[in-house]
Amino acid sequence: MRSDTLVIIPTYNEKENIEAIIRAVTSLEKAFDILIIDDGSPDGTAAIVKGLMADEFKGRVNIVERSGKLGLGTAYICGFKW
Repeated sequence: MRSDTLVIIPTYNEKENIEAIIRAVTSLEKAFDILIIDDGSPDGTAAIVKGLMADEFKGRVNIVERSGKLGLGTAYICGFKW
């Protein structure tokens, strides 16, 4: 299902939380698509997101991987431009 509403979630080292966050957003009554902006998390956050994208949340979750910790504000700007 494609939504007309996007939730932008900037991440850095969120491997402990990212799956729960994605599940919480996708379980809401209104359908939302999700865009993860990952700032090169060394803990494997992006790999977890990609696994969820390939399996259960295909088409509803997307990811932009940035190199290095570039900051929260620029992550949102990146998401808005996406």
